[in-house]
Amino acid sequence: MEQIVRRKAGDFRGPKPEILAPAGQKDSFLAALAAGADAVYCGLKDFSARMAAQNFTPAELAALIDLAHDQGAKVYLTVNTLLKSDELLPLGRQLAWVSRHAAPDALIVQDLAVPALARQAGFSGEIHLSTLANVSHPAVLSRLGTTLNVQRVVLPRELNVDEIKQMAAACPPDLGLELFVHGALCYGVSGRCYWSSFMGGKSGLRGRCVQPCRRRYTQGEASQRFFSCQDYSLDVLAKVLAEIPQVRAWKIEGRKKGPHYVYYTTTAYKMLRDEGQDPQAKKSALGLLENALGRPGTHYHFLPQRPQNPIDTQTDSGSGLLVGTVRGGRDKPCLEPRMALLEGDKLRIGYEDDEWHQTFDLPKSVPKGGKFYFKTPKGRVPAKGTPIFLIDRREPYLLEQIAKLQRRLDAFARTVPEAGVPFNLRLAPASPKQPRVRLMHVLRSPGQRMRKTTLAVWLSAEAVNAMHTSQITHAWWWLPPVIWPDEEEQWRLLIRKVMGHGADRFVLNAPWQVALFQRSGKLNLWAGPFCNIANPLAIRTFKLLGGQGVIVSPELGQEDYEALSSKSVLPLGAVIYGHWPFCVSRTAAADLQPEQPFESPRQEQGWLARYGSLNWVFPNWPIDLRGAQDTLAKAGYRLFVQLEEPVPRSVQIKKRPGKWNWELGLR
Repeated sequence: MEQIVRRKAGDFRGPKPEILAPAGQKDSFLAALAAGADAVYCGLKDFSARMAAQNFTPAELAALIDLAHDQGAKVYLTVNTLLKSDELLPLGRQLAWVSRHAAPDALIVQDLAVPALARQAGFSGEIHLSTLANVSHPAVLSRLGTTLNVQRVVLPRELNVDEIKQMAAACPPDLGLELFVHGALCYGVSGRCYWSSFMGGKSGLRGRCVQPCRRRYTQGEASQRFFSCQDYSLDVLAKVLAEIPQVRAWKIEGRKKGPHYVYYTTTAYKMLRDEGQDPQAKKSALGLLENALGRPGTHYHFLPQRPQNPIDTQTDSGSGLLVGTVRGGRDKPCLEPRMALLEGDKLRIGYEDDEWHQTFDLPKSVPKGGKFYFKTPKGRVPAKGTPIFLIDRREPYLLEQIAKLQRRLDAFARTVPEAGVPFNLRLAPASPKQPRVRLMHVLRSPGQRMRKTTLAVWLSAEAVNAMHTSQITHAWWWLPPVIWPDEEEQWRLLIRKVMGHGADRFVLNAPWQVALFQRSGKLNLWAGPFCNIANPLAIRTFKLLGGQGVIVSPELGQEDYEALSSKSVLPLGAVIYGHWPFCVSRTAAADLQPEQPFESPRQEQGWLARYGSLNWVFPNWPIDLRGAQDTLAKAGYRLFVQLEEPVPRSVQIKKRPGKWNWELGLR
């Protein structure tokens, strides 16, 4: 390890992209600096999209930023959660404190409100749009700097290298791109997964995902992890990104990971960037990644001519390094490791959804092939053959490096106020037009128009070709929740086609889709529910982008709906009925049959449907807030949406309340 760290930089040509390392705890932050990270991203205790990570107090953050700057590294603060109305003022105060006492180099943000809020709070650093913001196609890139004052965009992991080059070609000189090169893959497209929230209010858009996609599901006779992805790992392919000057950073996922993972992955990608032409350096880097204690790696879609499906139901998708299986009897289970284990190694028995799942720190070293007998909670004895994973370790060399940096960190410790910075939230006065109340049915394909409702159709060439001109003219056209770079032109042409028939009403399901319209001022453009808008400042930002109305995030609770309507500068709508997806994905397991039911261990059923390039995963029960329509109308909502999703004949709809977070509240 010491030899690896002390390698001299190679003959790298062109501007170097940053190696951007994750840190969800202090030792991981110090490990990133020890490995030579150019930048570290981390979060405070609140408003961070990895709330399960330890994260940092204000005083800890201030000292760590001082240390990082002393070491020549930057620090990016994650403020990448979906914001509710009552959270704007607390976040504004936090950002005012950060601007005065900590001064990170950039904020990583998801919500449309945060760029404006940060500037109100006096933050003068860069603004980076998180991958959760889902900037997935190039048209809008030229407008982000002037409209939102954004300096960098973190691209979706699903893009292939040709699509990345398309995005790069559309970047103005003052905008850079950031790309994940390593780490966990979500099944759903970032910003388009509601699975955890739908199952109990713990929203992935707010950093509280409980990872239901990692569970086993049953379809027919097969019981598999149909939605559990391997890790993303570009390894040697990352050198291709070095040839794209707009790519300013190679990002490593893992704010819930320990210092071992951070140190190994950061060191490996520095070597691949700086010494990638040296065969020995390449071999050493791959060895580090193999032992970084993540999941098996995949290149995913990066090579368009050789895409890899990240879901392999025949391959172990558990995180950590497999070190053995449970052996011995039920009264004395033991581990005979296939490699030497060190005192303090953190082990995990089984998977998170196993009833016997547990983690523990090894109290003593165990040689390869030795025996270690472990205790199990009563009634949770693992079955023989259950896999055991090494998920974190602290090698003496790494502990020494962390201790050295800790001593330097102590020198930067300072007393800082943790609250009390004045901040006045400025919101535009609510002044939406109050159109008549409308009920909108959204169809996949045109059918007989329902009486006393507004017709809406998911835009597709098939739907347009099946409709009369008068229908095309008067329908509302819904755009998909994700548009990929290589699809942008076909969507632009399809929009132009329906506009040629007189259509002028569209629902956008990413705010950036406004860039597909050349004369947006003459159109009626609404933000759809996939825009994840949940606060009045985000509504104001969408208005500045050219929007005329907002269908708010369906994740909200009753109090959130009501608080939002009284402060909105645009008319509002709400989804009150229909099949809302668990998530939308660009991939599907090869052995999961579409249009056929699958079932979770808790008897929750769903099905997968493919529309265009997207796989939609639906639960077998709908949202049903029809009983709240009068309440919403009194609060000021004017558009009520019902999603008429076709249900496969083999799927039985289950009777459930379907209120999502209406009573529970969004957490």
